[in-house]
Amino acid sequence: MSDTDARAARLALERLLPANAWGLPIGFADAVEGYVGLLLEANRRLNLTRVVEPDAVARLHLLDALASLPILDSLAPARAVDLGSGGGVPGIVLALARPQVKWTLVDSVGKKADALRGFVDALGISNAEIIAARAEDLGRDPAHRERYDVVTARACASLPVLVEYALPLLSVGGTLLAWKGPMSDDEVRAGAAATAELGGLTPGVRPTELDALGEHRFVVVSKNRPTPSRYPRRAGHPARRPLG
Repeated sequence: MSDTDARAARLALERLLPANAWGLPIGFADAVEGYVGLLLEANRRLNLTRVVEPDAVARLHLLDALASLPILDSLAPARAVDLGSGGGVPGIVLALARPQVKWTLVDSVGKKADALRGFVDALGISNAEIIAARAEDLGRDPAHRERYDVVTARACASLPVLVEYALPLLSVGGTLLAWKGPMSDDEVRAGAAATAELGGLTPGVRPTELDALGEHRFVVVSKNRPTPSRYPRRAGHPARRPLG
């Protein structure tokens, strides 16, 4: 059944893609179909996604991830890290769509990270590595702190919490690219205050420009100075006591 649903999701995505298809590489459609099959099969054992109906997978997972490509391409990253990768959206989809970028996919749940490693191995994705870690710990690790050109995150946390996870990982000049739905004025204000504290510029909000994605939008935060060494705070503190 997962193979049949994966094929249906691929066909649904092809109907949703804009005419230019964002310059997707040869073989992308086959690879993303294989990914969906692996995701749905693994989801029978693990809680990776609540979205399993093929049309919904195409729209809410695949198209939603790919809609970031115009922004991502304008940033031209060499190294990117995806926080809270879960079942691989957007990280796996973007690694398939942009094989020239070196991707690090991060999830704090070991079983989810193991599933991601299985996907990467099965699909032969050579430009992605998987790490099981909390973002706060990674942001204090010299091997990862201020090493990335782009941080991506989808449905990861409220904006003030997310920027404390993300900005310590970005090099100066790097960018956080976050998938968000509607945000309250309080979340926007707190996010802007937290960003200023962490070394970033005022967050910008950009629409997806795709009717199929409704009120989904992207929040873009550029980093213009080093993050103070006291951030990120210890694991759990950003969520319990958000900045801003």
